Amino acid sequence: MGDLTGTLFLSNKRKKLLLFLKNGVRTWDEIKTNLNVTASGMLPQIHVLENEGLIIRSGKKYRLSDQGMLIVHFMEPLVSTIESLENNKNFWKEHNISAIPLKMLQRLSELKNTSVTECSIEESFEPHTHLLDNIEKSFSLKGISPIVNPMYPHFFLNGAKQGKNVSLILTRNAFEKIGKDYSPYLEEGLQYGNAALYVYHGNIRFASFVTEVYFSLSLFYHNEAFDSIRDLVSTDPSAIAWGNDLFSHYLALSERITQYQLTNE
Repeated sequence: MGDLTGTLFLSNKRKKLLLFLKNGVRTWDEIKTNLNVTASGMLPQIHVLENEGLIIRSGKKYRLSDQGMLIVHFMEPLVSTIESLENNKNFWKEHNISAIPLKMLQRLSELKNTSVTECSIEESFEPHTHLLDNIEKSFSLKGISPIVNPMYPHFFLNGAKQGKNVSLILTRNAFEKIGKDYSPYLEEGLQYGNAALYVYHGNIRFASFVTEVYFSLSLFYHNEAFDSIRDLVSTDPSAIAWGNDLFSHYLALSERITQYQLTNE
């Protein structure tokens, strides 16, 4: 490992200080207070960063050098991505994330303040309580799914009846299953102007739901089995924006269904 690489990543204090200085000049008191450090713990790390030419000191004020600003620009998304993965390490490790589009994986750092919710095996085929509670608070719902939970056709139809804006993207197989097993719900749902159904003709190996206040992501295991028990969830605006962009990515590639009987001929 090179000297500069070690300077950046072998000290959590140095890493936090560089990121803290990203937004401009900071005083020593601001550094102590915001990073919760002591002089004996931080001053040696400041000297290391000064010697590497990454920060500049003027009296009791500190700022990034030009080289420091360049490094922090590229370091911040990497650090945020690592933190996102570490926060729910087992969830990411045990599931197949290659199904998520590359451009969205590259923005994984935006999935902030996430947690993993888990239901019992007995409840795995019911809409998860956390999803229901958050949808009740929302005026719109966007969903992507390759699977059909037996409870969802009734649940989403009720949402449309309540005036919520409901938009769903299904795989061809999921759409055909709904048409076969839940055709009354499908035909009625398509009559609502605030409900939109789309079919994606490729392969989707995750399920995602996003509202104005909530985001959830369900993944497949590496053995291709769907995990119906655990969801990655967040109410952070950054994660919600990520979920909206994921939906928009697939929406642009999907076909809108307006009349079930025509598509069923």
